[in-house]
Amino acid sequence: MARLKIDPDVQFIKELQAAGGESLKKCYQCATCSVVCPLSPEENPFPRKEMIWAQWGLKDKLVNDIDIWLCHNCGECSDLCPRGASPGDVLAALRNMAYRSLAKPAIIGKWMSSSRYLPILFAIPAIIYFIIWGFTTGLSIPDGPIEYGKVFPGDYTIDPIFGLAALFVLFTFATAIGNLFRSFKESGLTPGEDAPGFWKALIDVIKEEIITHKKFQDCVSNAERYKGHLYIFYGFVALGIVTSIVAVGHWGGLLIGHQLHTPLSLWNPIKILANIGAIALLVGLTLITRMRLNADPSKTTTSYYDWYLLGVIWAIAITGTLSELLRLANVPGLAYPVYYLHLISVFMMIAYLPWSKLAHLVYRTVALAYARQVGRKGSGE
Repeated sequence: MARLKIDPDVQFIKELQAAGGESLKKCYQCATCSVVCPLSPEENPFPRKEMIWAQWGLKDKLVNDIDIWLCHNCGECSDLCPRGASPGDVLAALRNMAYRSLAKPAIIGKWMSSSRYLPILFAIPAIIYFIIWGFTTGLSIPDGPIEYGKVFPGDYTIDPIFGLAALFVLFTFATAIGNLFRSFKESGLTPGEDAPGFWKALIDVIKEEIITHKKFQDCVSNAERYKGHLYIFYGFVALGIVTSIVAVGHWGGLLIGHQLHTPLSLWNPIKILANIGAIALLVGLTLITRMRLNADPSKTTTSYYDWYLLGVIWAIAITGTLSELLRLANVPGLAYPVYYLHLISVFMMIAYLPWSKLAHLVYRTVALAYARQVGRKGSGE
């Protein structure tokens, strides 16, 4: 009988533990996690096999493992693990490491991995907008009605900077998704001749899973996570629609000689949608934050990746809301600095998106579509 030699990557194990999987050594392979998981396929279920691969330091197997994307970290397995090994957290840590390795340049992934690099991530947009403020008003507070365009003109500062950031993010995601697909193929997962086309599979995933958050709903142990994610998701959808309408109304208006100007009236339908989106965002953030603060530390852990993302979204929601309220209250001494912080927080979410936990919205979606192509589906599909 041939012997299989295991060559563990000890450094990989240490990095995995540092990324949020510090409990992996507690696993003693009872398989409770795979049995109770409402999403795990019956054939080669997760996360039991991932736990043993992680303990053995089998990096090659784990980085090419499509199942880490099928997991939605609902907490069912971690709640019922008799050893407190937190399998859901280990798979989340594997995804955290994937964010760092898939997208280039790798240096941003390194900066996103630890709180000690947070000043760098903050300083980049802070310096950019500080310089702009210096050019426009000499760092002074403008007189007259509060109009943020007096300090940060949309045509010359906000739109070009965020436009370039968006193009950078799209290019980065495109190359990262290519790397993700190559890793799946290296593990032997290739669509058969009768497999559905990728775009059809992608549309089905968006309709059946992303829009409804059905997989989160299937996980019954933590209903608050489902509600929180749903509120945050649709809050961002509403705000994204508003931003798109304003951009099209402004730049498209140049062609027809009738631009959409901001700030809009409180009773303008676009402004109403924006405020609804902001409220949804705040409600979702409150639910998710409360869930994390109340989590049993013996069953689950919260990594820096979790708190970084929550912190940035909280900063966006709070500074955005305060920017509107301070403008309405006509407090320019606070309104302009708060808006400055709002631009910084939005930049930190958008420009670093491919390396943040929020990137799972892209990576997981395309991975689920690829899984459908190769017939690797979760339970109940």
